[in-house]
Order: sequence, then C-alpha cells, then structure tokens
Amino acid sequence: MNLNKSFLNHCKKKNYEINTNQLSIINDLNNFYNINFRKSFWSKIFSKKINKFGFYLQGDVGVGKTMILDFFFNELKERKIRLHFNEFMIKFHDFIFLNKDKDLGINNFVKDLKKKAQLLYFDEFQVTNIVDAMILGRLFKKIFDEKIKVIFSSNIILENLYKDGLQREQFIPFINILKKHSYEKQLSINADYRSKNIQLKRFLSPLNETTNFQFNKFFRELTKDKNHCLKVLKIKGRKLELNNYFDGISKFKFEELCNKNLGAEDYIKIAENCHFIFIENLPNFNETNSNQQLRFITLIDVVYEKKIPLMITSQCDLYSIKSSKNLSDIFKRTTSRLYELTSINYD
Repeated sequence: MNLNKSFLNHCKKKNYEINTNQLSIINDLNNFYNINFRKSFWSKIFSKKINKFGFYLQGDVGVGKTMILDFFFNELKERKIRLHFNEFMIKFHDFIFLNKDKDLGINNFVKDLKKKAQLLYFDEFQVTNIVDAMILGRLFKKIFDEKIKVIFSSNIILENLYKDGLQREQFIPFINILKKHSYEKQLSINADYRSKNIQLKRFLSPLNETTNFQFNKFFRELTKDKNHCLKVLKIKGRKLELNNYFDGISKFKFEELCNKNLGAEDYIKIAENCHFIFIENLPNFNETNSNQQLRFITLIDVVYEKKIPLMITSQCDLYSIKSSKNLSDIFKRTTSRLYELTSINYD
C-alpha cells in the first residue's frame, strides 16, 4: 500500500492544507498496514520484531487526527468496523448480559467480533465510565490475542487515560496492554482546523431576550408545516419523552438532557431519531456541575459522530466557556466540535 501518494491526491481534491507532520503519520500508518496485512508468510516466521496490532494516534483538538484515520480506514479493503467507543461498549455489555460467565462472555464476544472485522477504529477514544475501566484490560487482551487490529485517535496521551478516575488502579492493566501492543504516535500542529475559517451562526450568547428571539425564530422556521408530537423513545424498558419533537427536529432545555440520569444509550437513541437538535440554556461549567458537563461531553460526542447540526443558546460565548478542572482536557474536544456543529458551514 502506498498511502503517501493517495493522501496527497486526497488533500488536493478536498483543498486541504498539506502538513509535513501529517505526512509523517501517513508513513507510519503505511508501515502499520504493511506489517499487519501485507507481511509474507516467511517474513512472519523469521521476523524477530514483536508485531503490534494497535495504532494509537494522540494530538490536540482540530489537528487532523480524524481526517487522517478516516482516510486510512476508507482506503482499507479488509473487513473493518468504525464505531464510537460508547456504542462499542454498549454492544459489549448487552452481549455480556446474555452470558452468566463473564470470562466466557468476553471470549465469545471477541470471537464473534473477529468474524466481522479484521480492524476496529475508535475515533476520539476516551474512558469515563468505571464499569468500562474495570473490564477493558481483559477485553483488549483478548482482542489483541485474536490479532484483531485496532486504531485509536485521542487528544489524551496513553499514560493519562482515565486520569483521576474512580479506582484508576483497576484501569492500569489496560494501559499496560495498550502500551505493549500499540504503536504510540503524536500529531502536533499549531492550529485547530475545525475552528479555522468557521463562522459561528447557531451558537447564541449571552442568555437574553435577543438570543432567545433568534433561537425560537429559527426553530419556528425549521418546524413550519411539520407535525408536532410527543415522541416516546424506548430504551431497554425505560421511556424517554421528547416533548418538542417535529418530524426529526427536536428542542431541549439543557437540564432535560444533562440534569437527568441519562447516558450514551439515551443520547444514541435521540440521535437516531433527530436530524436537527436545539439546546437552550447551556451553562458555564465548574466543579459543582461536573456530572452534567460529563453528560454534555458524551452527548456532543454522539451528535458529532451522527453528524447532526445544532443550535444552542449559552450563558457565555464559545470562546470563553469554562470547564471543571478534571474535564478541562476532554472538554477542549467538545468546544472544538461545537464550533463545527453550530457553524454556518455545517448543515
């Protein structure tokens, strides 16, 4: 595979800037592919190097990690799956629920996974759930034992995953497994390509009569002649009501989405039923509402993955929105994504 030439053509077609750091990562991915998918039978036998099945790409928000790994993923002809990590873990926990023996469940889950994919792709990888943190070591050991290849993008260095998380000592085995089986690469560029040349149109602040009028005016324009109904979503026996639902366009107050005990499954279900979402009264974040902030981060991850445009009213503008201390690094990705999801360029 010669990714370099294909990538240069890809950038030219898309009118992307070509950056030497990105080209270096492309070369690393090319080597990763050739080692794992194009190695001859005899070279596999006589090679003294330990084969690594993971590729972990770390970099700050907006530097092009997703663009590069999306390009690589799309070039592959092998069986492959691209999933948001939350969706992957939901599928895993559902599978395990049906197996009383957890270890047997892990084995069967990975064997089933291997039939479907030779490579997995997790974009913007992070771990925030203690239940996931406790199980990941065993799960990924089995994934790598089965020689399933995994590529990750993350704005967090491997060593700092789940930093300051509850019972982090139970997460360390997973980090060690990832380090042992993955090539760690860093992409560093002094720019946020998501926010560059983007004009914000649908992120309104501060909270006042003017922004409220603009917000509701746009909502009325989009929902004109559409049917209003109470949309009831069923999620594993629970019911989630969408009161302001108009044929795939839905309006929420921030409290409805993030003050309640909702999680990734709920947000995925909302995203599956909406193609435009309005959110009112986004607050500033601090230590007292960090749980709500974490839910909001998960919500935006899901919405971004499903490519759903947003309109938001906020206490302060996107340039100066604050974060709780423990979530500040992760939240950089969220604000960067909000630039895109609420921009004039994103419809």
